[in-house]
Amino acid sequence: MMATADLLELVQEVIASIKPDSDRDYMAELRFFFPDTLLLSALDLIDRESVLKYVTPWGSSRYEVIGSTAMYSVFPGLRTSKSRLQVYCTCPAYSYSVLISESHLMCKHVLAILLAERLSKCIERPVSQDDLASIVVRQCS
Repeated sequence: MMATADLLELVQEVIASIKPDSDRDYMAELRFFFPDTLLLSALDLIDRESVLKYVTPWGSSRYEVIGSTAMYSVFPGLRTSKSRLQVYCTCPAYSYSVLISESHLMCKHVLAILLAERLSKCIERPVSQDDLASIVVRQCS
């Protein structure tokens, strides 16, 4: 069996190759890495326009996903030594399935953000410095 780091690298390559106007069946490739329930749940979040990308005037981005029971923050591009994916989600599934039991490569919220970015389906909301401060306070409370 491949190491998790190797699988994450392959997943990143598959996701990076997705283009919004492509006819390629990337779903078949993604099914190799993810259970149908996770993949369909991530796509459902995208279809319901639940992937929010807050963009600051200085070009920084923050992500939130409107889940079925709460709003979850996803932090892509983190600097870590353990994971090559360098992402974190505040949902309980990420903590348990990804970090503790290591039974999944990522949660549906992380997958939704990665796919929404590639498919140009993030709901972009420009935010001011004060708006961003409010978002951070909400995320930390």
